[in-house]
Amino acid sequence: MRIGLFAVGRLKAGPEKDLAARYLDRFAKAGPAVGLELARVVEINESRAANAETRKRDEATQLDKALADGSLLLLLDERGKALDSESFATLLGTFRDGGKRDLMIAIGGADGLDPALHARADAVLCLGKMTWPHQLVRILIAEQLYRAVTILAGHPYHRA
Repeated sequence: MRIGLFAVGRLKAGPEKDLAARYLDRFAKAGPAVGLELARVVEINESRAANAETRKRDEATQLDKALADGSLLLLLDERGKALDSESFATLLGTFRDGGKRDLMIAIGGADGLDPALHARADAVLCLGKMTWPHQLVRILIAEQLYRAVTILAGHPYHRA
Protein backbone atom coordinates (compact mmCIF):
# COMPACT_ATOMS: atom_id res chain seq x y z
CA MET A 1 0.00 0.00 0.00
CA ARG A 2 1.26 3.44 -0.88
CA ILE A 3 1.08 5.96 1.95
CA GLY A 4 1.14 9.69 1.32
CA LEU A 5 1.31 12.63 3.69
CA PHE A 6 -0.71 15.75 3.01
CA ALA A 7 0.21 18.80 5.07
CA VAL A 8 -1.18 22.30 5.26
CA GLY A 9 1.93 24.39 5.78
CA ARG A 10 5.45 23.91 4.49
CA LEU A 11 8.46 22.85 6.48
CA LYS A 12 11.32 25.31 6.16
CA ALA A 13 14.92 24.14 6.13
CA GLY A 14 16.05 23.33 9.63
CA PRO A 15 16.07 20.63 12.29
CA GLU A 16 12.33 19.86 12.03
CA LYS A 17 12.57 19.22 8.30
CA ASP A 18 15.73 17.16 8.76
CA LEU A 19 14.20 14.98 11.48
CA ALA A 20 10.96 14.40 9.55
CA ALA A 21 13.01 13.50 6.46
CA ARG A 22 15.14 11.06 8.51
CA TYR A 23 12.09 9.11 9.71
CA LEU A 24 10.39 9.20 6.32
CA ASP A 25 13.60 7.85 4.77
CA ARG A 26 13.69 5.03 7.33
CA PHE A 27 10.03 4.29 6.59
CA ALA A 28 10.67 4.33 2.83
CA LYS A 29 13.54 1.85 3.19
CA ALA A 30 11.89 -0.53 5.67
CA GLY A 31 8.27 -0.34 4.52
CA PRO A 32 8.33 -2.39 1.31
CA ALA A 33 9.28 -5.52 3.26
CA VAL A 34 5.85 -5.38 4.95
CA GLY A 35 3.90 -4.07 1.96
CA LEU A 36 3.99 -0.35 2.80
CA GLU A 37 5.70 2.33 0.77
CA LEU A 38 6.05 6.08 0.94
CA ALA A 39 4.17 7.48 -2.04
CA ARG A 40 4.73 11.21 -1.62
CA VAL A 41 4.55 14.20 0.64
CA VAL A 42 2.21 16.97 -0.50
CA GLU A 43 2.64 20.38 1.11
CA ILE A 44 0.30 23.26 0.44
CA ASN A 45 0.32 26.83 1.65
CA GLU A 46 -2.29 27.81 4.19
CA SER A 47 -5.34 29.42 2.64
CA ARG A 48 -5.48 33.21 2.82
CA ALA A 49 -9.30 33.33 2.95
CA ALA A 50 -10.90 35.81 5.34
CA ASN A 51 -12.54 33.29 7.70
CA ALA A 52 -11.74 29.89 9.14
CA GLU A 53 -14.55 27.97 7.44
CA THR A 54 -13.53 29.20 4.00
CA ARG A 55 -9.87 28.47 4.73
CA LYS A 56 -10.71 24.91 5.76
CA ARG A 57 -12.86 24.46 2.64
CA ASP A 58 -10.07 25.80 0.39
CA GLU A 59 -7.54 23.46 2.01
CA ALA A 60 -9.94 20.51 1.67
CA THR A 61 -10.22 21.24 -2.06
CA GLN A 62 -6.44 20.98 -2.34
CA LEU A 63 -6.51 17.67 -0.45
CA ASP A 64 -9.19 16.33 -2.80
CA LYS A 65 -6.91 17.13 -5.76
CA ALA A 66 -4.05 15.21 -4.11
CA LEU A 67 -6.10 12.08 -3.34
CA ALA A 68 -5.83 9.13 -5.66
CA ASP A 69 -9.12 7.58 -6.77
CA GLY A 70 -10.38 5.15 -4.13
CA SER A 71 -7.77 6.27 -1.63
CA LEU A 72 -8.27 5.75 2.08
CA LEU A 73 -8.17 8.93 4.13
CA LEU A 74 -6.77 9.20 7.64
CA LEU A 75 -7.08 12.57 9.35
CA LEU A 76 -4.94 13.78 12.22
CA ASP A 77 -7.13 15.89 14.48
CA GLU A 78 -6.99 16.70 18.19
CA ARG A 79 -10.54 15.38 18.56
CA GLY A 80 -9.69 12.05 16.92
CA LYS A 81 -9.15 8.69 18.54
CA ALA A 82 -5.90 8.14 20.43
CA LEU A 83 -4.08 4.91 19.61
CA ASP A 84 -0.93 3.41 21.00
CA SER A 85 1.83 2.55 18.54
CA GLU A 86 0.90 -1.13 18.29
CA SER A 87 -2.73 -0.29 17.53
CA PHE A 88 -1.61 2.21 14.88
CA ALA A 89 0.54 -0.50 13.29
CA THR A 90 -2.43 -2.88 13.38
CA LEU A 91 -4.63 -0.24 11.72
CA LEU A 92 -2.10 0.25 8.92
CA GLY A 93 -1.86 -3.52 8.49
CA THR A 94 -5.64 -3.79 8.32
CA PHE A 95 -5.81 -1.02 5.71
CA ARG A 96 -3.03 -2.71 3.72
CA ASP A 97 -4.74 -6.09 3.86
CA GLY A 98 -8.13 -4.62 2.92
CA GLY A 99 -7.19 -4.32 -0.74
CA LYS A 100 -6.91 -0.54 -1.05
CA ARG A 101 -3.84 0.66 -2.89
CA ASP A 102 -3.48 4.16 -1.41
CA LEU A 103 -3.74 5.85 1.97
CA MET A 104 -3.40 9.58 2.52
CA ILE A 105 -2.65 10.89 6.00
CA ALA A 106 -3.73 14.53 6.33
CA ILE A 107 -2.33 17.15 8.68
CA GLY A 108 -4.59 20.19 8.79
CA GLY A 109 -3.73 23.83 9.16
CA ALA A 110 -4.16 26.14 12.14
CA ASP A 111 -7.96 26.08 11.76
CA GLY A 112 -8.20 22.30 11.56
CA LEU A 113 -9.81 20.22 8.84
CA ASP A 114 -13.06 20.77 6.98
CA PRO A 115 -16.11 18.88 8.38
CA ALA A 116 -16.69 17.35 4.95
CA LEU A 117 -13.32 15.61 5.26
CA HIS A 118 -14.29 14.25 8.67
CA ALA A 119 -17.49 12.86 7.18
CA ARG A 120 -15.64 10.86 4.53
CA ALA A 121 -12.51 9.90 6.48
CA ASP A 122 -11.77 6.24 7.06
CA ALA A 123 -10.14 7.11 10.40
CA VAL A 124 -9.59 10.21 12.52
CA LEU A 125 -6.72 9.95 14.96
CA CYS A 126 -5.07 12.27 17.44
CA LEU A 127 -1.52 12.35 18.69
CA GLY A 128 -2.67 13.17 22.21
CA LYS A 129 -4.99 15.72 23.76
CA MET A 130 -2.58 18.61 23.27
CA THR A 131 -2.50 20.76 20.17
CA TRP A 132 0.75 20.42 18.23
CA PRO A 133 2.26 22.70 15.58
CA HIS A 134 2.22 21.08 12.15
CA GLN A 135 6.04 20.94 12.09
CA LEU A 136 6.07 18.64 15.12
CA VAL A 137 3.09 16.62 13.89
CA ARG A 138 5.03 15.89 10.71
CA ILE A 139 7.92 14.52 12.79
CA LEU A 140 5.63 12.55 15.10
CA ILE A 141 3.67 10.86 12.30
CA ALA A 142 6.85 10.15 10.32
CA GLU A 143 8.35 8.41 13.36
CA GLN A 144 5.12 6.48 14.00
CA LEU A 145 5.05 5.30 10.39
CA TYR A 146 8.58 3.96 10.78
CA ARG A 147 7.71 2.46 14.17
CA ALA A 148 4.61 0.78 12.66
CA VAL A 149 6.76 -0.87 9.99
CA THR A 150 9.15 -2.18 12.61
CA ILE A 151 6.24 -3.54 14.67
CA LEU A 152 4.72 -5.26 11.63
CA ALA A 153 8.13 -6.71 10.76
CA GLY A 154 8.84 -7.92 14.30
CA HIS A 155 11.93 -5.67 14.50
CA PRO A 156 13.13 -4.77 18.02
CA TYR A 157 12.98 -0.96 17.48
CA HIS A 158 9.66 -0.83 19.35
CA ARG A 159 9.95 -1.97 22.93
CA ALA A 160 6.51 -1.97 24.54
